[in-house]
Amino acid sequence: MSEVQPGHVRIRLDLSYDGTDFHGWAKQAGGKRTVQGEIEDALRTVTRTKDTTYELTVAGRTDAGVHARGQVAHVDLPAELWAEHREKLLKRLAGRLSKDVRVWSLTEAPRGFNARFSAVWRRYAYRVTDNPGGVDPLLRGHVLWHDWPLDVDAMNEAARALLGEHDFAAYCKRREGATTIRTLQELSLARGADGIITATVRADAFCHNMVRSLIGALLFVGDGHRGPEWPGKVLAAGVRDSAVHVVRPHGLTLEEVGYPADELLAARNLEARNKRSLPSAGCC
Repeated sequence: MSEVQPGHVRIRLDLSYDGTDFHGWAKQAGGKRTVQGEIEDALRTVTRTKDTTYELTVAGRTDAGVHARGQVAHVDLPAELWAEHREKLLKRLAGRLSKDVRVWSLTEAPRGFNARFSAVWRRYAYRVTDNPGGVDPLLRGHVLWHDWPLDVDAMNEAARALLGEHDFAAYCKRREGATTIRTLQELSLARGADGIITATVRADAFCHNMVRSLIGALLFVGDGHRGPEWPGKVLAAGVRDSAVHVVRPHGLTLEEVGYPADELLAARNLEARNKRSLPSAGCC
């Protein structure tokens, strides 16, 4: 829902979670544990509205096992309910929610704000180590172990060919009626002093499995199985390549969501709903 209904107020939630024991963000049939379901249940309990579910809209619907440090969502609450509970709602949620999900702030959203459609970018980090000894046990739920040495320079060279607006069909799991055109704003990798390689991936939006597929392709370059030109060729071909593996989800974290200035929120909300297409290659 885009417009706030009369008598309601839109609340922005900033939150984080460890995705290990969640079946992703979105509610599912069959009683599977999800982040959305957990927060909506807690919200229903602490506001004593057991017969009503106030549904959350999220900036990025993360898959099972994916973590979030800077996730953003919104919920529309009756103004009277918000007025009654606003002062104690955050603390009450902290007492009700499981320890692997936290809501950090609850604020009245500015006019035109939509957690999903007003966003101008999402930034993810994927963490991997090629340490021959494996992953630090304390980080095993957040870092992938790759058992071949990785050339970060070669991976960065390959990443540069993927930047910009493209049809990322070769790196996405297709969904009926959904476009795979995205603008990849940043894709870079750096090795830290601890040996962990962090890939920073930022785009206006992501299609299903896009980040994990891109990382899978770059790992193939980094360990020498493919040359730096290969990910770009896969992109240009526009079809899934069996050599592009979707890497495991636990190395992936949604770090931050970016929004425009308040006066541009409504315009961005409308723009993001338009189905995208690439400019024609023809010329006259």
